[in-house]
Amino acid sequence: MNHHQHKPSEFPLNRREWLARSGMGLGTLGLAGLIANPAQAAPAESILPTSPMTGKSPHFAPRAKHVIHIFLNGGCSHVDTFDPKPMLTKYHGKELPTQNLRTERKTGAAFGSPFKFQKYGESGIEVSELFQHTAKSIDDIAVVRSMHANVPNHEPSLLLMNCGDQNLVRPSMGSWVTYGLGTENQNLPGFIVMCPGGYPICESINWRSAFLPGIYQGTHIDPNHTDIEKLIENIKNHTQSTDEQRKQIDLLQQLNKLHLTDRQGDDRLEARIHSYELAYRMQMQATDAFDIEREPKHIREAYGEGVQARQILIARRLVERGVRYVQLWHGAGQPWDSHDDIEKNHRRLAGQCDQAIGALLTDLKERGMLEETLVMVGGEFGRTPTVELPQAGANAGKINGRDHNHYGFTMLLAGGGIKGGQTYGATDEFGFQAVENKVHIHDLHATVLKLLGFDHEQLTYRYAGRDFRLTDVHGHVVDDLIA
Repeated sequence: MNHHQHKPSEFPLNRREWLARSGMGLGTLGLAGLIANPAQAAPAESILPTSPMTGKSPHFAPRAKHVIHIFLNGGCSHVDTFDPKPMLTKYHGKELPTQNLRTERKTGAAFGSPFKFQKYGESGIEVSELFQHTAKSIDDIAVVRSMHANVPNHEPSLLLMNCGDQNLVRPSMGSWVTYGLGTENQNLPGFIVMCPGGYPICESINWRSAFLPGIYQGTHIDPNHTDIEKLIENIKNHTQSTDEQRKQIDLLQQLNKLHLTDRQGDDRLEARIHSYELAYRMQMQATDAFDIEREPKHIREAYGEGVQARQILIARRLVERGVRYVQLWHGAGQPWDSHDDIEKNHRRLAGQCDQAIGALLTDLKERGMLEETLVMVGGEFGRTPTVELPQAGANAGKINGRDHNHYGFTMLLAGGGIKGGQTYGATDEFGFQAVENKVHIHDLHATVLKLLGFDHEQLTYRYAGRDFRLTDVHGHVVDDLIA
């Protein structure tokens, strides 16, 4: 699936110059004729090059066809949610018998979880009281307790989780997936990103397409808005009917195609051409897809109240309509980053999303969609089992939070060919680092791509003289996670 860039014309002209110079200015006269009678413009289907978002066949039969990635950005604490550690309670307030690992800030004594755990489902997997709704579907969930990243800092860890590289410009996983598979619905973006209240740390870099064509970049939406015209800017045209817009778009696209003729392989131009067409088509389907009031009352009540419930329910409506990849961030910045007051903060944050995550898993299963929809839940890293020590300008003198921990953390995977009802891997007895069946983020990416029908070593893109891939030169598929 290599894609090779082509060199554009050495002397590119803008559209107006091209029309003026074509046939001693006859191109301009031709434009005038089209404007006078736009009905003569060819229909869009005959104007556009083949859409790069058209559905494509992967390397082998996929288990998953869609992905919903629920991102608990900031770093959700694994030892307070899905990785119980009784030894932390035993050593609470005391130094660990093993040396503390180096993290972003100084840490002190062991910090026992303030939350109760109990077993759920036939698998008997222990889950914290914070995620009791999610836990009802535990037999469909693989709890990966041995995730690990490279460094204890948000920015590089976010980029590693989303783009496969913590430093360099790379395409996001959603971009790779839509590049490889296209999308099932040409009237909606194939890759949609929702983040309430603004942007996370690193902003749009997290869902960029980088050197992949721009059509594969994520479309950001702020689900705080319920008015469709605020949710998706410029979704409606208040001055022209759809028929008039169609004629206008057809004319514009005809000119774009002429402009593209001498610039074959100009991915930026092709992306813009398809973006115009997508924007027009979205008027018909976006209003429906994002309007949860069209859901039955009992479904809306099952998901609960608030923006998290709304965006998670919208995610189900999007994949139901053929959107390939939906990423849901908890909120702007890094909301799960509980350096202090972790009991208060984690209880509040989990309370905002737990019911909706549980409802999503149940809803997808009842609709027969869970088998082909991979649901991922987690952050960019976990948190320390030890308390973070206060320092100048931080923690306000409090000793009741946890620092960043990239050595070991938890990720939930469900649906899409995942073998549920299992815990995979383990951290040490205190939860500081992964020690059994370690899963690096590159391994996670390789496994996700296999579920979607790809050999991660073969899904490549030629750029700057080499073939790039999401996993770079790393990654091993974790076959034990696949049913």
